[in-house]
Amino acid sequence: MTVRVVVYEPAEDGGRRVRLDERFLGMAYTLLDIAEFLRAAGLPDVEPGEVASASWVEWRGGGPGAWQP
Repeated sequence: MTVRVVVYEPAEDGGRRVRLDERFLGMAYTLLDIAEFLRAAGLPDVEPGEVASASWVEWRGGGPGAWQP
């Protein structure tokens, strides 16, 4: 996959900003949220488990299990 997804550190409410390439997709509160954002952006086969382990996802401020500030 040639896309680049960045998931930023958790905010005060536990949400994490999600960016696909240069486009902001939204605030995610679960891996399912991230998968849904990516599906809506045109990546139909993305599953939550794939988001957690994909090399094309960059996790900043904690990995896929970090949802608290």
